[in-house]
Amino acid sequence: MGYFDVPEIEYTRYTDRQLAAVPLAVLGVALLVLAGSFLLFGSPVQLGMDFAGGTELTVQTTTPEEDVPDAFDEEPESVQAIATEENQYIVQFTSTDQEALSEQARANLAQDGDASVVQQTSSTSASFGQQTQQTALLGIAVAFLGMSTLAFLLFRTFVPSIAIVVSAFSDIVIPLAFMAIAGIPLSLGTVAALLMLIGYSVDSDILLNNHILRRSGDFYESTNRAMQTGITMTVTSMTAMLVMGIAAWLFGVELLASIGIILFVGLTADLMNTYMLNLSLLRWYKFHGVRS
Repeated sequence: MGYFDVPEIEYTRYTDRQLAAVPLAVLGVALLVLAGSFLLFGSPVQLGMDFAGGTELTVQTTTPEEDVPDAFDEEPESVQAIATEENQYIVQFTSTDQEALSEQARANLAQDGDASVVQQTSSTSASFGQQTQQTALLGIAVAFLGMSTLAFLLFRTFVPSIAIVVSAFSDIVIPLAFMAIAGIPLSLGTVAALLMLIGYSVDSDILLNNHILRRSGDFYESTNRAMQTGITMTVTSMTAMLVMGIAAWLFGVELLASIGIILFVGLTADLMNTYMLNLSLLRWYKFHGVRS
């Protein structure tokens, strides 16, 4: 088993403001990206078929991938080859007219009269997608509220608890901004990735807070001890998510690739927020915020 050596950072070289400046600046840019996306497109992040509604066709055809969109009256949202199946494609549309799209596929993509060109179809209405979107957003809100409540119950003081909440908030906002820039749609799968990030964030932040506030040793000794465990744990998870994302992309599994890259970006943000933003707030609280 490999050993990951976590370097000991000389935090005394930096003021609390310097430590907090970088993660707060990244958070500010992320919020600007989401606000700009909302003003331009009506949504902070592109909505996938689960939330916006639409139709998905799985077609079997020898027609080249680049010519598949020409078979339909409506321009597809995406055409994705299935790596494990030869000449099979997943074609997604914003339209919910499943029958018309299937007929167009049979008329224009079938080879030698083969009517089985359409292997599978699924459709989601706009109203059902909106209800699903509201349920998913409610789930994220409840998870975030539960995490915040847990933080306050564990530490019972404002600054250490709010440090966890702010870090977790940033860990969600930064991947959302990345999704907006990269064009990764918000779907039930990517919402699950965001919920996982809340759990990762709470885990690493509570680990740091607990070592500094509740264990023996001076501030920097406790910080280094927490980093040995926390950074090793996070970097291991980042590596696993990156490998999963690359493997899924190579095999054409778009959802798993999206989940992997979102978790990788979110865990990278978590490293920055935990050991810069959270740590700066804890240090201020430890040396300046507490009065005997």
